[in-house]
Amino acid sequence: MAYLDTFQPLLTAETAAHLLRRATFGPTKQEIASFTGLSATEAVNRLIANVAVTISPPPPVDYDEGQPTGGQPFLDLPYNKSRTSTFSLFIRYWWLGLMLQQNGRPSVLEKLTAFWQNHFVVIQSVVLDYRLTDRYLRLLRNSCLGSFRTMAINVSKDAGMLIFQNGNENQKGKPNENYGRELQELFVVGVKDFNGKPNYTEDDVKAAARVLTGWQVKNYLVDASTSFEVIYDPNRHDTTNKTFSTYYGNKTITGRSGPTSGDEELNELMDMLLAHPESPKYICRELYRWYVNSEVTQDIENNVIIPLANFFSSPSNAFNIEAVLRKLLTSDIFYDVSNRGAMIKSPLDWVVGNMRFFNQPVPDMATEYVAHRTYVQFAYNLIVGLQYKLLDQPSVFGYSPYYQTGYTENWINGTSIGRRHLLVDRLIYPTSQIKPGYLIGIDLLGWVTALQPNFSDVAGTPPLTCEQILDSFLDKLFAVSLIQPDKDFLIDNIMMRGISRQSWLKEWDSYRANPTNADRKGAVLYRFQILMRHLLRMAEYYIF
Repeated sequence: MAYLDTFQPLLTAETAAHLLRRATFGPTKQEIASFTGLSATEAVNRLIANVAVTISPPPPVDYDEGQPTGGQPFLDLPYNKSRTSTFSLFIRYWWLGLMLQQNGRPSVLEKLTAFWQNHFVVIQSVVLDYRLTDRYLRLLRNSCLGSFRTMAINVSKDAGMLIFQNGNENQKGKPNENYGRELQELFVVGVKDFNGKPNYTEDDVKAAARVLTGWQVKNYLVDASTSFEVIYDPNRHDTTNKTFSTYYGNKTITGRSGPTSGDEELNELMDMLLAHPESPKYICRELYRWYVNSEVTQDIENNVIIPLANFFSSPSNAFNIEAVLRKLLTSDIFYDVSNRGAMIKSPLDWVVGNMRFFNQPVPDMATEYVAHRTYVQFAYNLIVGLQYKLLDQPSVFGYSPYYQTGYTENWINGTSIGRRHLLVDRLIYPTSQIKPGYLIGIDLLGWVTALQPNFSDVAGTPPLTCEQILDSFLDKLFAVSLIQPDKDFLIDNIMMRGISRQSWLKEWDSYRANPTNADRKGAVLYRFQILMRHLLRMAEYYIF
């Protein structure tokens, strides 16, 4: 296998769907069709070029129609401490709405931002101030394809991160080690190498903490304040030399004083961390697990992670993220059949992906903000019920299926599997009204009727067969094709419930002859519902 060589065949519907499921939060069928026939390079170029179209969306609005500011942006207003929880929730709704949007221009932006948000974890329920959460999220969105070095430096000085990791309290004589530890353990270097050998020492944590002294957040949680900012106080900075272990070549960062000392030492610290031979491997391993397969074998370490890391850190690339992502998403290993359907869908992939795949349109936030809130709230509540609270990981390690043994298999448990069924039932049996005339759900009768040539000409056109209906329902639904015995089971045992397939032809033609008859309509709809319900429950276990 060539591993990182560029995948040469033109994309089929199956490989186009694979790319779009992995690089985005799930495609529509129209998007899959538009990417079919492209080369892998052309397709990834399009996904990256589309970032420019979606990078600057309208700001979040006050979704509460009972407020005088209902429907209006709230981030430029003075800080409202009494509504901080509400506005924090609205920022989550806003970001989820961007994931759900069906604008015909799929891009890597939101899926990659979600990766970095789970990498550089800042937990909103700890930070509290919604303005900090908004700025942190925008930092990740704007930086996600750029220089990893620059992003890591900016995250280190971000107000949300300073509050979350107690950097706001880190000062000379009283260093706080939280961020100095996480910077090495989780954000840049990794706690251990692939073989389990430590990558740094406790003294390295202490030294890094001293480098990071002096940063503070002004106007944090100050009611009615019109701005907040990160300031650097050189009087709070530890100006002594900081010496690191042999893991960093016994590097000494010379202590500095003055207004630029914090930036100077932080830049030198980041260069030292990135020079660690494990840093680029650690980042590339995390990207591989997010986009390709959560299992990294010795073979993958040798033939994918190490060469990709060498490219990532090479002088010609200089830790540029876009180039690494482009190489990974166009590689032979990415499209290898063993990596299709290899991971369990996260709650975001499951809920957002199904809403998009089944064309559940998102109301416009600017003109229908109440309907937009209702729609996004519907999706958000399902995702939270599946143990994925957006912007609010359970710990600094992120969501457990991205780091614990078993990885994405951890998304499936006794609680989550039943809650995944809830989305299926909402789609199959529509009851959730978004606005008058719009229920969330799949129009199964309309779907199948559209398949029938000359629907009303019963005598002149043959009826749709069970096989045709199943094939339509299966079209691009799964990452892997079902074998014929599975299809036969679905028709004979699920759709027909033991009745002969021949009887279906009469049943369908009877409905075609009198589609307004409630009994006939209910009978055929029931068969479609139980079939699609079973298919979607099967699909719960696949990510792509």
